[in-house]
Amino acid sequence: MLQIKDAMCPVIHPLRTDMPLVDAVTTLLKSGYLGLPVVDKNLKIVGFLSEFDCLPHLLADSYHCDSHVIVETLMRRDPLVVKPNMSVVDLAQQMALDKPKVYAVEDQGKLVGVITRSMLMRTLNEALKQCNAVA
Repeated sequence: MLQIKDAMCPVIHPLRTDMPLVDAVTTLLKSGYLGLPVVDKNLKIVGFLSEFDCLPHLLADSYHCDSHVIVETLMRRDPLVVKPNMSVVDLAQQMALDKPKVYAVEDQGKLVGVITRSMLMRTLNEALKQCNAVA
């Protein structure tokens, strides 16, 4: 059975609650994801920040050339979290019904990675290719 840990990617630079908006957006853009988990100093997931959350503040702050906004004031405090041993099929079924495209992966109370819809699609597509190769 394929598990999340087989499809996920580690988060090398997670967002922190005290990061200024400009640093958070830079990190988010470099990651290539639509959003990233926000962690405390112990790597415990405390929120999630997406491009959607940033855009209105980035627009206003860039217009005024002034920003005092930090991640903690922008992040959603109810992040979607999955465990590394969760079934890829179960999460794919869940993602087929819900709009979120990025989930934080947590193990023993700490951030270990992210899983996206495209990562799941890639993993399931590879599994299907292997089925077709055997048939």
